[in-house]
Amino acid sequence: MSPYVNQRLPIVIDTFTAIADPTRPQIIALLAERDSTVNEIAGSFQLTRPAISKHLRVLRETGLVIERKEGRQRVQCFNGDGMAPFSDWVRTYEDFWDRKLAKLKLILEDEQ
Repeated sequence: MSPYVNQRLPIVIDTFTAIADPTRPQIIALLAERDSTVNEIAGSFQLTRPAISKHLRVLRETGLVIERKEGRQRVQCFNGDGMAPFSDWVRTYEDFWDRKLAKLKLILEDEQ
């Protein structure tokens, strides 16, 4: 296993864990459209405000959501950079398959 993957793997696992609950990807999708307060987010779900706050805490801890203050309100924002470790991990496997398919192509061309 490459050292690069070893360094990123715990972060990727945290990201997978964070989005494992079906509510969290929905929250991310909502925040990707527009920044929102906890009350605004809670209004989109049949969950209590404390339950939404718990989901947001997990998303903030993994870097997928950031919180900024606007006056007395705390606004939740999607952080696309928080997806980078996951994206990098997936890209590792894309490179793997690109190499394998390139080798297969060479083998097939040699057989012709």
